[in-house]
Amino acid sequence: MTRRAPRVLVVLPTYNEVENVERAVRMVRESGYDVLVVDDNSPDGTAEVAARLAESDPGTQLLVRPHKQGLGSAYVSGFTCGLERGYDYIVEMDADGSHRPEHLPEIVAEAQRFGGVVIGSRYVRGGSVSGWSWHRKVLSRSANLYTRALLGLRARDATSGYRCYPRAVLEAIGLDRIVSQGYSFQIEMVYRCVAQGFPVREIPIRFVDRMAGKSKVSQGEVRKALLTVLWLRLGGAGRNRGSGW
Repeated sequence: MTRRAPRVLVVLPTYNEVENVERAVRMVRESGYDVLVVDDNSPDGTAEVAARLAESDPGTQLLVRPHKQGLGSAYVSGFTCGLERGYDYIVEMDADGSHRPEHLPEIVAEAQRFGGVVIGSRYVRGGSVSGWSWHRKVLSRSANLYTRALLGLRARDATSGYRCYPRAVLEAIGLDRIVSQGYSFQIEMVYRCVAQGFPVREIPIRFVDRMAGKSKVSQGEVRKALLTVLWLRLGGAGRNRGSGW
């Protein structure tokens, strides 16, 4: 009996990415993978662009949520849809052009070979960051040092939003237990993967600052991420969803 090829879904969360979403979708589709745009009812018309693309391409899907609920929540919604629709591997990827599509095949192939979580890392040998100010680079590096120190993680880029999860990992974690709504979602997911006994592997990527639009990382998001790491360190991941910060 012929074994079917693994099904791969790339999840693109969007909010006011009308300048970038069409390019991002086309790059993913040219790489040979299905794509799901999760839009939080962007007022700039992002969902309308994605809907037009989905109408002419069955490999392009769209999920519109009623209002802005945070990056982590968007990914949980996208992952849940991907699992319900039978995908074997689900990829996180930014829609702003900062994650280069040429890394996609390697990230997916490594997850298939490795059987664990594969992170596209800026901070392993061969990785790089382009277009950031020096203080943005210091902030990112410091966040990862803080995360490794408090949580004992080996991943050098636990804040990277470019990664691939096998289906078995997401099912074991229990997406309904995730508490992070913002950018600390990336850290929480790595922590929960390790806690469940799944190995994490990093491969180098070239990260380029967004093509157009404004970054949505605020000082408030940074503070929430720091608190989330502390909450995880104090055992918060073992509590019920409602008992977080």
